[in-house]
Order: sequence, then C-alpha cells, then structure tokens
Amino acid sequence: MDPDPPFWKRKSLAQMDAAEWEALCDGCGRCCLNKLEDWDTGEIYWTDIACTLLDGHSCRCADYENRFDHVPDCIRLDLEKVESLTWLPPTCAYRLIGEGADLYWWHHLVSGSRESVHEAGISVRGRTLSEDGMTVEDYEDHLVDWPGENPYAES
Repeated sequence: MDPDPPFWKRKSLAQMDAAEWEALCDGCGRCCLNKLEDWDTGEIYWTDIACTLLDGHSCRCADYENRFDHVPDCIRLDLEKVESLTWLPPTCAYRLIGEGADLYWWHHLVSGSRESVHEAGISVRGRTLSEDGMTVEDYEDHLVDWPGENPYAES
C-alpha cells in the first residue's frame, strides 16, 4: 500500500479542505450545461447548451469568483448537493469520491495534465452552443445523451 496516498484516497469529501475540494473539479464542463427537468417524473434531460460563462475551449468558468453575480441560478456544489443531485455526470470526481470510487486516469490529479480530460473525450470542448440569445423553448431542440454517459465505465 502507498505510504502516502493522495488526499482523495485518504479523505472523504467531508474531510477535504477548500483547496482540495476545488482541486477535485476535473474541468469537463458537463455540469455547466443546461438541463431540462420533466415536472411530472423528475427525469433530467441534458442539452448541449452551455452557460453563458463557460469558456468553450478551457471548459472552465470565465468568471468563477463572481459567477453568482452573472448567473444567479448557478449551483454552488457542496457536500449536501453532491449527495442529492441526480444529474451529476457519472465521470464527476465529486460523485466518484462520494460513491467510494477512484478517479479516472484522465483526471488532472492522476495524469498531471489539465488537457487529459479533453484528450479522453470527457469534456464539453467543441460540443456546445452558448445559451446567449436562446430561449428555454429552444432547448428541446438541443437534447443530447453524452453528458450523462461514461465512456470509461466497466461493463
């Protein structure tokens, strides 16, 4: 056994400090896609429409520190939300660690590169449209399945 395992292998989400928590984000951008919810069933439908603040190349928020000033309904991911949100992508590090799983090889904390999430085809890079100028009625024309899929899941 590794005498000094990395923090995500020796700490629960609840035990992580703010820097460790932030470091878990893999930068895929999937959580920044707009989703539709069926009011009757609660089922979530993904779209390829990205938040106005999502940088389509880096797949990071263009104004992370001030995002709530621009996008009031942006969700601050915390332990309670990780445990309750049903739409977190199956590749999400917060979800994986919360479920007792390990990070994938392409996660920057494992690979050492912020580009590996893009190289592995996990990120939203090159796959989205901005929500700017769209109406909610337009969203139904942009439903996609891939944000809720995990191409690296063991079958």
